[in-house]
Amino acid sequence: MRRGGAVSALPAASAEDMPERPTAYQFLLRDKRAIVGMAVLGLIVISTVCASFISPYDPLSQEFDILQPPSPVHPLGTDDLGRDLFTRILYGARVSLFVGVVTVTISMMLGVAMGILAGYYGGWIDIFFMRYIDLQWAFPNFIIAVYLVAVFGTGLANVIVAISLAFLDDFARITRGMVLSIREEEYVLAARSIGASGPVIMLRHILPNAIAPIIVQATLSVSFAILAEAGLSFLGLGVKASTPTWGLIISDARSFFTRAWWLGIYPGLAIMITVLSINFLGDALRDVLDVRND
Repeated sequence: MRRGGAVSALPAASAEDMPERPTAYQFLLRDKRAIVGMAVLGLIVISTVCASFISPYDPLSQEFDILQPPSPVHPLGTDDLGRDLFTRILYGARVSLFVGVVTVTISMMLGVAMGILAGYYGGWIDIFFMRYIDLQWAFPNFIIAVYLVAVFGTGLANVIVAISLAFLDDFARITRGMVLSIREEEYVLAARSIGASGPVIMLRHILPNAIAPIIVQATLSVSFAILAEAGLSFLGLGVKASTPTWGLIISDARSFFTRAWWLGIYPGLAIMITVLSINFLGDALRDVLDVRND
């Protein structure tokens, strides 16, 4: 800047002087919700993987006295068929977590594909996909899952398909909204001007810039899928009756709430703790990936 015939200049800041922006992982480590969520969720995953080492009992074995209260031998008591409840909850977590992760993966793949095609191409493709999504949006996800299980039948594979189809509308709407704004960005227009094809633009330029809200939605949807599987199993529309799942354990405990309170309380706590830990992690990811926080 020129003042009184002299030129004064401020020293230019070097790259070393610029503060380094913390990474997303560092942000997560500073968030107490993320730390609690990851710690609890990690403990649950480790417990399910090592269930055979943690508990010496078979989840289907009926060799004990029925309706025993919690004791050192059976930490969470036994059920009405003489099965160890702690063991059944451990093995039930395998089914719940498996269903949650697999269904969300399928829902995300289908929903993102529908949303990105509808948002980028528009026209009749947008109308076709979005009218279907609007129709599905008119009904609660769980009601759709119940209807689909009634059509396909019970069983683990059918439950996964039903929950996956029931939750894909959330991913489709989020992806389409992001694509509608990103496709008008200068770098997308530049890629289009040099002859890049539609699939290349969508995969290389649009999808990576729209992935943040999709990741957050996927994290939160895992907890919704776990609740949906538990609800279907509670209604008798889930997996086989011989498979230990949290919803089925609570369903079997309905007739014994007054006599054996532990049959329904402990699997309910397992569902609550798992869902809360996933939601804590999802909320932290939402804050970390929100561009408005930069």
